[in-house]
Amino acid sequence: MKKLFLNTNHKIRLVFLLLFFVSCSKSEVSNPPPVQPIDNSVNLSHFNKLYKEIDFNGKKAAMIYIYSDFPNYEPVIAPGEGISCVDDVARAIIVLSEYIDVYGTTPDLIDKIKKLTEFVLGMQNENGYFNNFVFSNLSINTTYSTSIATLDWWSLRALWGLETAYPLLQSDDDLKQRIEQSISKLVSNIKRDLPITNLQTEFINGIKYPTWLPQKYASDQSSVLILGLLKNYERTADTSDKLLIDALAQGIMVLQKGEGDNYPYGAFMSYKNLWHAWGNDQSYALLKAGIAFNNQIYIDSALKEINGFYPKLIKSGYAEAFSIQASGSNFSEISRIKFPQIAYGIRPMVSATATAYQYTKNNSQLTLTKNIAAWLTGSNEASLPMYNSETGVFYDGIVSASEINRNSGAESTIEGLWILLQLEKLK
Repeated sequence: MKKLFLNTNHKIRLVFLLLFFVSCSKSEVSNPPPVQPIDNSVNLSHFNKLYKEIDFNGKKAAMIYIYSDFPNYEPVIAPGEGISCVDDVARAIIVLSEYIDVYGTTPDLIDKIKKLTEFVLGMQNENGYFNNFVFSNLSINTTYSTSIATLDWWSLRALWGLETAYPLLQSDDDLKQRIEQSISKLVSNIKRDLPITNLQTEFINGIKYPTWLPQKYASDQSSVLILGLLKNYERTADTSDKLLIDALAQGIMVLQKGEGDNYPYGAFMSYKNLWHAWGNDQSYALLKAGIAFNNQIYIDSALKEINGFYPKLIKSGYAEAFSIQASGSNFSEISRIKFPQIAYGIRPMVSATATAYQYTKNNSQLTLTKNIAAWLTGSNEASLPMYNSETGVFYDGIVSASEINRNSGAESTIEGLWILLQLEKLK
């Protein structure tokens, strides 16, 4: 089957282009697919097939192949990008830590996390940020647009991944020290490049925006940064971490639009007036920050999206992206892209609803978590399962109401496992 998806890092550019040329009216499914029973069997077989141990910068390390294709699921090299990336490896560390939380630790799991951590460390540029891709000869791709060492997705995920690995690797003094040094350099860069002394908003075409987030308006990237900084704050008690987290949270909340029955029902825009499903971790991040700092404003803001927007999104059969415009004091939809729908668009909602349930103990949040996670087992537009529990393969996405992409790359595998592990934690 022809590869149907670009790497996630390219998708924001693709979405912007499509939003200029594709416009279709809002649609709601009057009879959404029934919720399918969820097979929570967490099978690491395919993940382990994508995992590859390597010698990298003089260290015993490991990477995760970005792509693998149906039917044999052998790794595929992406021209121009490479064979592995920080984006996926950092998330693999997080998922293995979740696996340990659920099933307990083993020497093999710790060894995998250690070697994946060595890969991430080896991708740090001398400027303190991270390059993203490595080529098949393991040279670092420093020039591709989504591999340049700058304040972007991959550097923010590196922070989250390294902070997640740190407490699991305490017995290795050398590695622990190198993680500390790497994070210190990265966080210093971030705080330098995201000044929070002047939190000004602006209006564009009647819509209010913050101006101090990553890429000026990126609330999606802000959520990843919050999740990494929370772990850094827990480890270091650096008060400047909390100041930055609070500023990012305030910016995210500026990009929350609508409430109750007013469109878009409390959704957090991802970037300016654009919402996309993938990486939309704002509710999850606000909940984690609100719980950590006993800030009810953050918690209530997250619950507004979870209780208001998520049920509407499910009823409409989910979406890949949409954009909004101001209509007086309200908002209306000007374009929508229905497909592709991917596990990376589902997992952030599961993270948010599962965390909401753990906080509220409200069974409606538990039901919502299970209903969203059931996307994997056929409660989706295609009415087809997206996970094979016997092989551990998570399909790369839903292409249309009748077709799925049966390739199974790193992102789908990692995000799919993450969904199942969060369900296991709720048992």
